[in-house]
Amino acid sequence: MTKHIVVIGAGIGGLTAGALLLKQGYRVTVLEAHVYPGGCAGTFFHKNYRFDAGATLAGGFSAGGPHHFVAQTLGLKWPIHPVDPAWVVHLPDGRAVTQWADADQWRAEREQHFPFAEKFWQTQEMLADVSWDISTRPFPWPPESIRDLFRLGGSVRPQTLKSLPYLTRTIGSFAPTDDLMFKTFLDSQLLISAQATSARANALYGSAAIDLPRRGVNHVRGGIGKLSETLVDWIRSNGGEVHYRQQAKHIEITNRNATAVETKKGLRVECDAVLANLTPWGLSELLGENRPKTLKTDVEENLKPTWGAFMIYLGIDKEKFFKKFPGTATHHQVIVDGNKPLGETNSVFFSMASPDDPDRAPEGEVPVTVSTHTEIGQWWQLSKSDKGAYAARKDRYAENMIEALSAALPGIRECVTFSTTGSPVSFQRFTRRPQGMVGGFPQESIFKARGPKTGVRNLLLVGDSIFPGQSTAGVTLGGIRVARQTAKLLR
Repeated sequence: MTKHIVVIGAGIGGLTAGALLLKQGYRVTVLEAHVYPGGCAGTFFHKNYRFDAGATLAGGFSAGGPHHFVAQTLGLKWPIHPVDPAWVVHLPDGRAVTQWADADQWRAEREQHFPFAEKFWQTQEMLADVSWDISTRPFPWPPESIRDLFRLGGSVRPQTLKSLPYLTRTIGSFAPTDDLMFKTFLDSQLLISAQATSARANALYGSAAIDLPRRGVNHVRGGIGKLSETLVDWIRSNGGEVHYRQQAKHIEITNRNATAVETKKGLRVECDAVLANLTPWGLSELLGENRPKTLKTDVEENLKPTWGAFMIYLGIDKEKFFKKFPGTATHHQVIVDGNKPLGETNSVFFSMASPDDPDRAPEGEVPVTVSTHTEIGQWWQLSKSDKGAYAARKDRYAENMIEALSAALPGIRECVTFSTTGSPVSFQRFTRRPQGMVGGFPQESIFKARGPKTGVRNLLLVGDSIFPGQSTAGVTLGGIRVARQTAKLLR
């Protein structure tokens, strides 16, 4: 009898793992709580706009990248086109640093703004080359079996050995962070790509994350959610099942194995393995009293909440915008004050859909997503105790973010035709992620990275809670690993 795998959550990581297992001949059923796939990398429809919920740019499609591997394996085509420059970083002193994909242009750009930092960039590029080379295999980190250890050994190349002195180091340990604007630039890039700044971001992971614009970033036609929709279409056309509006309620455990998943609508699906595209907190809720002791300890004692995001979703008058800012990039990052911590409206990311992407907005308009990192605690406290203060905080954050953008793009207010906001409370409601946490765990130490194992033999985590975490490329790498691990488990 064909073995049956249930995937909880139609995020990119879970869909990738499910599609690869379906390709190998397993039966696959995906249960998704919402009416569309993608989760934090989904695209939602609101008042004739198609907004990206969170993630807006995608990498990992070039030869050897995780999305490229999936496309070759499944025989599908991603609806993407490259973006160059990737984005422009507006520093507090008025400088605008353009993140060019072209290596020569980027070298000239960084030498113009940070001529003292060339030794750092050379080391960063060397470490990035090692990290990206390892990721093409992919690298089973952290190792969870003897087989993983053998695969790690087989992945080592002479070039890999160059990275050994940096395994336990941070980006800040070899970066010239005595220059405030350079440190601000570096920290702002790491926060959006590694969820940690230079003082804490792991050297290998951080070097690869900083290098993302040079590895190629892309617009996704129709919105970032089209990546997940492409996988859903492939799964369905190849005999798999994807069910929307079926929020998992409970995972049944029998003899220390996951044997079925029950949804809030009463659907019960028996299975031979479960892939949970969830956070540890979300998985803990579904297991209830059956959760392993290690998972219980993690969510109650060891794990700290990850970042949340505060979002503004804008409609922009296309003609006005490009008349005011002819030839400008579609993505901008703005840092207001280099002496203050990033996030909480002090750093803002502006992401515009491709102006040539049809059906994303009413005629003559283009959708924009604006985001800032935020701690989740106060949003939840206010939403429960003081609705007025909660609404006032949303208004204040939105105004601060528009003000920040106005300093970098003067006159941007005049281009806005529509605006609505979203907080971590909104993210929980629409993505079902507990407390609205997004982006995965900060990549501070590769020796503290989470693997797929959960303590239940045939129940594995997938998504941004396992290494390498953040980004569509990261969760796809995790999905590839989980597919291989699941297949070995079921043999």
